Amino acid sequence: MREELEHSYDVVVVGGGAAGLNGALMLARARRSVVVIDAGSPRNAPAHAVHGLLGREGISPAELLARGRDEVRQYGGHVVPGTVAAVSRDVDRFTVELGDGRTLAARRILVATGLVDELPDVDGLRERWGRDVVHCPYCHGWEIRGQAIGVLATGPLAVHQALMFRQWSDDVVLFTHTAAPPSVEQAEQLAARGIDVVTGTVSGLESTGDRLTGVRMDDGRVVARQALAVGARMTARADFLAGLGLRTQEHVSGAGEHLVADGTGRTEVPGVWVAGNATDLSAQVGAAAAAGALAGAHVNADLIEEETRQAVAAFRSTTREAS
Repeated sequence: MREELEHSYDVVVVGGGAAGLNGALMLARARRSVVVIDAGSPRNAPAHAVHGLLGREGISPAELLARGRDEVRQYGGHVVPGTVAAVSRDVDRFTVELGDGRTLAARRILVATGLVDELPDVDGLRERWGRDVVHCPYCHGWEIRGQAIGVLATGPLAVHQALMFRQWSDDVVLFTHTAAPPSVEQAEQLAARGIDVVTGTVSGLESTGDRLTGVRMDDGRVVARQALAVGARMTARADFLAGLGLRTQEHVSGAGEHLVADGTGRTEVPGVWVAGNATDLSAQVGAAAAAGALAGAHVNADLIEEETRQAVAAFRSTTREAS
């Protein structure tokens, strides 16, 4: 769709997921020139369906995004495949350099690039990610309800994750893997909820007929499991913002790195907003879309304030000349 790409826009949205598309939709409906640069690699691509999204429960991620792109285009917005290599600023304009060398000018930037799940190096895990290897109970809990669930400890929230998945199954096992063992208090909580703790390093997963059947330990033991929850470390995609001095910071939860923003998505760099998983590591599709809409509205309001200041200055200049 190279013919869609113009040289200059009011807003360049980086990222074509739920947050970016909903932000672009709000801006396009506000009669702003807006383009979404879509790398085409959504975080939830391996998942079969989107859950917890009112009115669209069970829709496939691909269909949801296809509808979103059509809706943005319906109001004159552009959605262009590509990646952003760098963003720089010159006075009141941003220059957005695409991965293929093309450049765009923008008055504002909305970052909605999402995050990367850094999966542990366990044999067979990546191949089953988004199927019976999952991360979020609200995204996948219903689908694995009542099954034998394992939780692979990979960070500080492992015990919390095990206690959460206990809501969906009576048979939950925590694998300490390479993490520190539970504290005395945590061990008591796990025991009280009937969650067994398996010590030792996990070396791989066992499957039969394309279904997970067990978790293999490095000593050869195999613990029968039908699903495995993994709290992967999450890191926002933000390297392209380094030229603006905007970098990710460690999230207070210890679960990963994110871009810091206020409640509207405004970052510390004037003119740059962020929405979705790039700033909120725990946001599901609905929350990401809502954050994109909120950020889009505030970007438009910021542009209105700028245009009003310019109009007042021009009005005063004209009035002085007339007098």
